This record gives sequence, structure tokens and C-alpha cells, in this order.
Amino acid sequence: MELFTYYRSTSSYRVRIALALKGLDYQALPVNLLKGEQRGADYLALNPQGRVPALRLESGELLVQSPAIIEYLEEAFPQTPLLPRAPEARARVRGVAAIIGCDIHPLHNVSVLNQLRQLGHDEAQVNQWIGHWISQGLAAVEQLIGDEGFCFGATPGLADVYLIPQLYAAERFNIDLGGYPRIRRVAALAEQHPAFHQAHPARQPDTPD
Repeated sequence: MELFTYYRSTSSYRVRIALALKGLDYQALPVNLLKGEQRGADYLALNPQGRVPALRLESGELLVQSPAIIEYLEEAFPQTPLLPRAPEARARVRGVAAIIGCDIHPLHNVSVLNQLRQLGHDEAQVNQWIGHWISQGLAAVEQLIGDEGFCFGATPGLADVYLIPQLYAAERFNIDLGGYPRIRRVAALAEQHPAFHQAHPARQPDTPD
């Protein structure tokens, strides 16, 4: 498999964690978002949306959008599952992932922030926007995850796959995480886990020196 990725992309980070948790090998194909490589003709021919991540399978088929890619990995490689068996438990895990993937991350995506700037918002206003939505979302996640272990138990799963990259983004934007003890517990566990270590932005082939 080949993963079109960018070291600092939150959604690419999610997919890298999922691949690592499942022990799947892949080749990283970096797409430099700062240089606009995602808007190049060659990449747009592969992915018309011009975003990362995208996963090219051994068959040559290209999958786009991190939720769809992660769902594919869960279905195609059920070993080391990211979801529990019980339907109610699966829904709870998916709910936390959706808060992060649907309600937090899209509102601080670089395209949204650039649009705010084009509409005349200064950097202080942009930073206030970022802080509001990340903090509001994490406050909800804090209440929904468990009191010990990872988000929902002793082993990492889908919610952790979404949460850890979001925390990386929160730190980049200087969001205070002091009010989220459960979330900080999960972050501390992830720091010690080899899959999260392997997928971290600091350890990617396109990470700047």
C-alpha cells in the first residue's frame, strides 16, 4: 500500500496510527501542502479533491478521506480491531471519533483558516476561532471517555486514533489542556505506545530537519 501523506496533517496522522496499530506496512508518499503539491495536476488526477491522506491499495484503487480509509482498514484487516464488539459500545466510540473528525478538526483546517483571513479576520481573531472550537470539542470528549486506560479501555482504538492527532494540533495552536485530565491520561499512554510513536509527525520522512 502507498499512503499519500503530509507529516503535519491531522487526518494523515490518523491513518498512520491506524496502519501502525494493525501492523500494516506501507510506503509513505509525501505531498507538501505548504508548497501546494496537493493542487498539482498529477495529484489532482489521482485525488480530485486535492487533499491528503489518500491510500493506494495493491490493486491500484485509491481511497480518499481518513474516515473511509480507516473503516476500510478495519473491515479488510480485522485483526487488532479498533472497535469493540457490542453495537452500543461501537456507537460510543464512533461518537467520540465523530466529534473530533466532524466538529473540531474541520473548523481549524488550513483551508478554513485561510478563508477567514481572506474575509478580513486578523490573526488574533483567527486564533480565537481556533481556540473556541478545539476547546469546546475537547470539553465534550473529556466527559465521554473512560476513567482509566485509553479512551475506552486498556488498548487503543478508534477514538484514540482520532484524539491523539487532535491533541497534536491543539498543542500547535497553544491550546491549554490543563482542564482535561482524562485526555491527558490518554496522551501519556499514547506516548509510550510504539504505534503512536511510529506515526508521530516528528518521525515522518517529510518532517523538516
